[in-house]
This record gives sequence, structure tokens and C-alpha cells, in this order.
Amino acid sequence: MGKRLYVGNLSFDSTEESLATAFGEDGRKVASVAIVTDRETGRSRGFAFVEMSSDRDASAAIDAMNGAQIDGRTLRVNEAEERKRRKPRRLARALVTAFPLFRACGATFPSRSNRGPWPQRQS
Repeated sequence: MGKRLYVGNLSFDSTEESLATAFGEDGRKVASVAIVTDRETGRSRGFAFVEMSSDRDASAAIDAMNGAQIDGRTLRVNEAEERKRRKPRRLARALVTAFPLFRACGATFPSRSNRGPWPQRQS
């Protein structure tokens, strides 16, 4: 079992200190707490990651805190999963999304024959 836990269904009013206190009850040792926030607004996204100091503390925290009430919300606590890798976005996909604007300005997609998918604009 990993030491990193996912904590879901958090109240937007929950703080890292309140989570550390709750997860540290009964002698469990909390290594770190990180509430995930929105990049633009800085507001909590409703979940956090808590890292425990040992596997034994992590399993005890899951048993004790899963379904517990904090700040009026019932928590969902389980072992955190590794983040999945995303496929890189391609420039062509972005250009196709903006295709009407791209074509309206008279630009063409680069191609091996330098002609593009439609006749080039005459200067």
C-alpha cells in the first residue's frame, strides 16, 4: 500500500490544517497535506492528497476517515493512483479547430508540396 491518499468530497471551506489535524488523530503521523486548487480562481477543487509517514498509518487513516464527516461533508478516502500520461496535442489538431479563422486570413497549412489543401491565395 502507498503512503499517499486521495481525499474526495471536501468542503470548499476545508483547510490543510484541519485535514492534517483530522488525519493525525489516534497517533497517526501526517507527512504532508495538499488541497488542489483551481489555477484561475485559487478556490479549492474539492479534493486533496494526504501523505502519511508510513504504510500502517495510511491504512489506518483509510479505515478511520473514509465516510467520516468534516466541515459538513462525508469524505471519500482511498489510496491515490498514479497520474496517467496524456497524449501530446498536435499543432494540426489545434489548427483544424481554428480552421474557419485560419482560412479566413488567407493562410494555408504547410505541406510537403508547399501547396496546402486548397489553392493558395494569389498575391
